[in-house]
Amino acid sequence: MPVSRIEKMIFTFRGEQVMVDRDLAMLYGVETRVMNQSVKRNAERFPDRFRFQLTEEETDELVTNCDRLRSLKHSSFHPFVFTEQGVAMLSTVLRSETAVSVSIQIMDAFTAMRHFLASNAQVFQRLEVIEHHQLEMSTHLTQNDHQIEEIFKRLDQENTTPTQGIFFDGQIFDAYTFVSDLIRSAKKHIVLLDNYIDDTVLTLLDKRKKNVDAEIYTKTVSKQLSLDIAKHNTQYPPITVTSFDRAHDRFLCIDNTVYHIGASLKDLGKKWFAFSKMEITTKELLKKY
Repeated sequence: MPVSRIEKMIFTFRGEQVMVDRDLAMLYGVETRVMNQSVKRNAERFPDRFRFQLTEEETDELVTNCDRLRSLKHSSFHPFVFTEQGVAMLSTVLRSETAVSVSIQIMDAFTAMRHFLASNAQVFQRLEVIEHHQLEMSTHLTQNDHQIEEIFKRLDQENTTPTQGIFFDGQIFDAYTFVSDLIRSAKKHIVLLDNYIDDTVLTLLDKRKKNVDAEIYTKTVSKQLSLDIAKHNTQYPPITVTSFDRAHDRFLCIDNTVYHIGASLKDLGKKWFAFSKMEITTKELLKKY
């Protein structure tokens, strides 16, 4: 067999150039089992630096890099590998002219491989450095992508729901849009504390999603307001209105988030008013009721 073909059977494990037992058995013209039994009977001649068994991880690596050994993937027995000294010792154990001549060819292949590695050491070192830099760059880019994604995520959150701000007189549509978006963002529950409401507030609350409850706490429920609520609730998802005179300011609660609103919802944008997201939750606020 040409030395160049034998070179392709040489692998590197644990810093050593080695050959797999089944490849050696094929070259020597014997069964792998028979060869390993001969080695076992002469175990004192094969210390670990001559012959060692691959681990499961090393076997997987071997199968990955060599298609002709793919059958090892389904074997419960991990192969043995022989170093250059181990191959030399094999010829003395097998004791045949074939074993001697094949061992000489294998020694030549090991020598050729060693010369090749030595003459190209700088190339391999440069490739290793390049691979290391590429790995570092890939890790750095992944970290940057994650950071950029987090920045955009936070920007989106901030753009969707401002935590505080001021609307000036004349910004009727801007203020109306802001409150409408808050109402549309509710998933389960909306609570409004506002002493001055009319039918426009009922219309505004109708922008909520289906199955989102709505409650209003207001100072006075007049006959007209009661009539408006009754007519509204016969056609649209009902809104519960409760008399409550203990609040001076306006609060709009979206699920468990509380916003302090400086103007009644029916007067949005008519005069300057501020809004701000509160630290207190809806549950904590309603506990005071």
